[in-house]
Amino acid sequence: MRLFLLFGAMTLAACTTVRREPAPESISGVPAPIGFPSDIRFVSTDPEAIKSRFSEVLQRRRAASRDHALNILALSGGGAGGSFGAGALVGFSRYGNRPQFDVVTGVSAGALIAPFAFLGSAWDARLDENFSGNHSEHFLIPRWLGVLFRPGLYENEPLVRFVDDFVTDEMIEEVADQAALGRLLLVATTDLDKEETIVWDMGKIAAHGGKAAHNLFRDVLVASASIPGVFPPIIIPVDSAEGRYDEMHVDASATVPFFVAPALAYVLPLDPGTLKGANVYVIVNGQLGAKPQTTSVDTISILSRSFTAVLQHRARSEIALTSEFAQKYGMNLRLTAIPVSYPFQGPLDFHESSSQQLFHYGAECARAGKLWTTVEQLATHDENDLSAGIAQHQPVGKQPTPACPLGAADKPPQTSTKP
Repeated sequence: MRLFLLFGAMTLAACTTVRREPAPESISGVPAPIGFPSDIRFVSTDPEAIKSRFSEVLQRRRAASRDHALNILALSGGGAGGSFGAGALVGFSRYGNRPQFDVVTGVSAGALIAPFAFLGSAWDARLDENFSGNHSEHFLIPRWLGVLFRPGLYENEPLVRFVDDFVTDEMIEEVADQAALGRLLLVATTDLDKEETIVWDMGKIAAHGGKAAHNLFRDVLVASASIPGVFPPIIIPVDSAEGRYDEMHVDASATVPFFVAPALAYVLPLDPGTLKGANVYVIVNGQLGAKPQTTSVDTISILSRSFTAVLQHRARSEIALTSEFAQKYGMNLRLTAIPVSYPFQGPLDFHESSSQQLFHYGAECARAGKLWTTVEQLATHDENDLSAGIAQHQPVGKQPTPACPLGAADKPPQTSTKP
């Protein structure tokens, strides 16, 4: 990610910056978006916020659950790979045992899917409409000479329109209603000024109501998906004791690939009773490895492959941490990712045919009950796929139709409904 950010910095070195009110040298208290209370978000490194909010909300939600089971869904970044996660959720509904997720977290492309996942299977048709068709076909509109005057290689208007179209009043109202029942919808962005992950409580934003809630809800989603250097950052005006200023927010993947809980929660002492027996689902909207191939000797190819490599390795590291966290508190972890054998052309392949194919692949694997795996199964399958691809000397995109994440001989992870 550092290389990718460096690429963005070099590209923008001669550019005019976005007009903004700079932050004061020192800030007391917790700044909040103008017109909103400070508790709609927190910094992922704030131990008090994590301990109080995480434990309190989970205890309240478990008490309200009919079977006392707790279901958590984490959706990763991945750009165009988000079509996989969207299809997986639709197929999960068709399989017939998709739970109501008590906590949904989203990063980058996963943030765009998260509201649909949070609202449940009734929103599958709209999820299908937005992520399997041509809505993202024109995301990458080059700025050309415009890059000299504003940051970002590509226009952000198509992404803003895409999000604004599906963030309807109906969605805002339903998110607020579900949040009032104790459910959590959390989306992360990266605050570039602080160089920290910011976790936004989208239910509290929705509960605020009105145009201000709609605009902030949309802006947080757009910011979470705005790859730095590729799309312009999102400026969010905030209030602090020292006065008003502007924060700059970009893709959450700059700091975290996905999150079941903020990183500090993995080391803080939490109440075991709130998490024991919880079912944790992780959808990685990308691949965790890649078949070897010759990298072109040009700057874009080198930076692109470096960026992809960083994302893959950080996702694997986060999976390892999440696995340890789940074991520590007695949670049931199941995860999925795009297999190495799938001819995925990377996070910027927004062509309609690619999105449709990936969406239907995820949907079909989920419908067939071949989506969810264990950490060991997923690692073994990717290693076998890599070995087979090398032995057969088959270039990327020329392999037979890839198998689903869960192999034919594997047993699906068990789901617990007991506290």
